[in-house]
Amino acid sequence: MKKTLQHFIAAPDSAGIEALLRTAATYKQHPWVDGNLGRQRTLGLLFLNPSLRTRLSTQIAARHLGLDTIVFNVDKEGWALEFRDEVIMDGTTVEHIRDAAPVLGQYFDLLAVRTFPGLQDRESDYAETVLRAFMDHCGVPVISLESATLHPLQSLADTLTIREHFSASAKPKVVLAWGPHIKPLPQCVANSFAQWMCHWGQVELTIAHPEGYELAPEYTRGATITHDLQGAVRDADFIYVKNWSAWKDYGKIRCTDSGWMLQPEHLKENPSAKIMHCLPVRRNLEISSALLDSPRSLVQAQAGNRVWAAQAVIAGLLKNMQG
Repeated sequence: MKKTLQHFIAAPDSAGIEALLRTAATYKQHPWVDGNLGRQRTLGLLFLNPSLRTRLSTQIAARHLGLDTIVFNVDKEGWALEFRDEVIMDGTTVEHIRDAAPVLGQYFDLLAVRTFPGLQDRESDYAETVLRAFMDHCGVPVISLESATLHPLQSLADTLTIREHFSASAKPKVVLAWGPHIKPLPQCVANSFAQWMCHWGQVELTIAHPEGYELAPEYTRGATITHDLQGAVRDADFIYVKNWSAWKDYGKIRCTDSGWMLQPEHLKENPSAKIMHCLPVRRNLEISSALLDSPRSLVQAQAGNRVWAAQAVIAGLLKNMQG
């Protein structure tokens, strides 16, 4: 756990995941038990794109640990940042990350950054140019609040939610199911969820999507891939619905088939499967309201667990800083 929490940007190994799950579960029962751990330290939250659950849950988690937090919406309140090296800055960017990030490292003890892929250049997005620029130049531990490729805090909360709802004596079947959307979305949540499930090793993961929506293979090794939604969910214990755009035909929408929207008809033979989604969700497009509002839905439990996931990660970083 110590070596994996110098920064928090992806899934640790299975031992690290288990340690984080135990810590998150403890904080869920005793939120203020480490109320002085972050005393006289400050967490900076930098947002380059909008947020609701990530922003608020991380602030609440930090408060439970005694940290001060400052939120800065870079996309609305700050200078346009340049991330390319050896560039003549005669365009729309005003400040280089090499100048901005070290300043932030002086202001904050921990830095949490939320960025987003452009969905135009796969090589640049998957190099995590923006997130790694902050890591390289700020000089303090960095937490990913979502990046171009991954959303690890969401995935930790998802893993905790699954752990809370299955018997440890069984290995449940988890299905990551693609759902339709009106615009191209990044692969971050899907990549991250697949990575965490495969690293955790406590579930059998199946990924169901239309042809052309394969995810980057480094995140899906160990998963079963299918293009048959009905067959995938027939015996699933958990069904996680999420849209993502194409990875090979990068950023493109290749399917608009409404038959991929999960609805009660898909689950007539499976009355006990639990339904998951990271939110926000476009009701009756990605997934039916009938399922979202049913007793089998875990979407609110996932959202609630965002606090304890963030608290476990921040606490781990703080403890590492203490030595």
